[in-house]
Amino acid sequence: MIKNYFMHYSQKYASKWLVFGIDLLTVLSTFFIAYIIRFNFTLNFDLNQFLVQLPVLLVVAIFCFLLIGSFKSVIRHTGFTDVMNLFKSISLMSAILVLCVLFNRTSGSVPGFTIPLSIIVMHALISFVALSASRLLFKILYRYGKSRYMSNKNILIYGAGDSGIVTYNALVNNVKTTIKVVAFIDDNSKKNGKFINGVPILSREKITESYIKSHNIEEVIIATQSVDTDYLIGLLDSLMDLNVKITKVPPIEKWINGELSASQIKQFQIEDLLGRDPIKIDNPNLLDEFSGETVMVTGAAGSIGSELVKQLSYFDVKQLILVDQAESALYDVQQELTRNGKTEFTAIVADIRDGLRIDNIFQEFKPTMVFHAAAYKHVPLMEKSPYEAIKINVNGTKLLADTASRYNVKKFVFVSTDKAVNPTSVMGATKRISEMYISCLQKESKTKFITTRFGNVLGSNGSVIPLFKKQIESGGPLTLTHKDITRYFMTIPEAAQLVLEAGTMGKGGEIFIFDMGESVKIYDLAVNMIKLSGLRFPEDIDIHITGLRPGEKLYEELLANGENTLSTYNKKILISKTRALDYEQVKSEIEALCITNRFQNNNIVMKMKSLIPEYKSNNSDYERFDKKVETYKKAKGLASKDSTDKTYINLK
Repeated sequence: MIKNYFMHYSQKYASKWLVFGIDLLTVLSTFFIAYIIRFNFTLNFDLNQFLVQLPVLLVVAIFCFLLIGSFKSVIRHTGFTDVMNLFKSISLMSAILVLCVLFNRTSGSVPGFTIPLSIIVMHALISFVALSASRLLFKILYRYGKSRYMSNKNILIYGAGDSGIVTYNALVNNVKTTIKVVAFIDDNSKKNGKFINGVPILSREKITESYIKSHNIEEVIIATQSVDTDYLIGLLDSLMDLNVKITKVPPIEKWINGELSASQIKQFQIEDLLGRDPIKIDNPNLLDEFSGETVMVTGAAGSIGSELVKQLSYFDVKQLILVDQAESALYDVQQELTRNGKTEFTAIVADIRDGLRIDNIFQEFKPTMVFHAAAYKHVPLMEKSPYEAIKINVNGTKLLADTASRYNVKKFVFVSTDKAVNPTSVMGATKRISEMYISCLQKESKTKFITTRFGNVLGSNGSVIPLFKKQIESGGPLTLTHKDITRYFMTIPEAAQLVLEAGTMGKGGEIFIFDMGESVKIYDLAVNMIKLSGLRFPEDIDIHITGLRPGEKLYEELLANGENTLSTYNKKILISKTRALDYEQVKSEIEALCITNRFQNNNIVMKMKSLIPEYKSNNSDYERFDKKVETYKKAKGLASKDSTDKTYINLK
């Protein structure tokens, strides 16, 4: 019953007028104490004179407390600022009393009224100590009550800097939970052995399994933003093995009104463990690039497209044209833009394969820039449906690019993928063919065609991270195609930022590739996700290896055979130097590919292999065509790398 009573009333705050009354009573009481001390702890003073002085003191105290407002603070959260307000109130009160006494001595306005100056000084000191001590005592009693009648949670804070101290204050002042900060962890040897508010600062080496168990540590909060990622991964690994929850403090720019709330402390996300620093773009040229432009985004309801729309809405664009065939997802994007109310936009349900519809959109809205993110991207599904992949990824891109060129759009930015590099799948091959068509079109168009290539996007629709999350929520196991498979990763905002940046710097004809750090081993990523969920691997959730899917690579590449790179002013963005193309022939073959019969999947794949000599199928039925070509070349004495041999179609 006591516990329930305390939990109920601990979240209520004392009336400021009650605090005001107690403060006045304290000031009057300390005035009497000052007299007692002044007269050697006796009552040998003029009691009548004392009773005359009390009303004057009361009026002056009321005036000073109301003016400074020291009684308005929440007592349980008393801090340095509140103590300073008490000091100001007492100092002002003493100064007014001294002035009143001195003025009365010279003017004689109130005969016989005086207060010994020594009493005023003593009273000021005693009042300040008493008022401060009362607040401190209440704070201690409140915390004792929380720890006595509410369940206690023991935590460690990693980082004894400013952010760590702010985190400490946010936690201990949180009325909804009772938290005991057992220690700070800091790698600065100069801080080790010292204390913050009575809490020791320890080195990481002292946080052992026995320490965790003996102090019943439930959580470790990472309060520093400057910790090295590799070091952080090692720290997380060592702590996760001890069954301790790991959380983090958000960057200071995300604090609410510059103050940290305990509710903002969240669990680590897998993007925090990419093994590289987050990519941040701070280019003032972007403001000028998009100012006053009518920007069209295809695939606007997809992962990348919707983030492009979101970031473009921050610029002073004239209008955003959102095109997608997924009506429900497009509606969600539309609602978000409506809530923000920052940008004029039009959401259009349309299929990029419909040439007349696309032409009508360009004719009506006259976009000056196009970001083309619409595509089929699922490798195994496209391996079974080459015609559909060609229809969307190649023919859709072709129709859109042709229309943009016809209407003299300033820039056309195509979102490609690292799977287009030395493709092993139908999907990757279609994206590479789209890159090639855009390169061909650049030779005869005023539009600047720009291609961007990047790897897997964390959290995008159909990517491995959402799949793992669902599998963890359902109790596992996590399914992985190969233990050694690796991928490059970036977050959705990073991908969108780099696409916008590349679109800004592009002069036409470039293929931009993005520096995404080291490739990530998916097996390690799966293990970390299990641990970040507070579970143990493999005891709680295991990982099952299922084998590579059709068209899937063991590892991705950012450059094809024979490609080199050129640097740009942004070290995260490079320009790929692709092999030379016979533009007229390539363009003609791509146009022929786009009108291939839907029932001729084998013919479609062989034509793609003819266009892309480096396209070698992997774990797919179409590997047989590669073997036939190699056999043919060997029989003819041709080099296997000969890109001019056009035998694929004849080998049907």
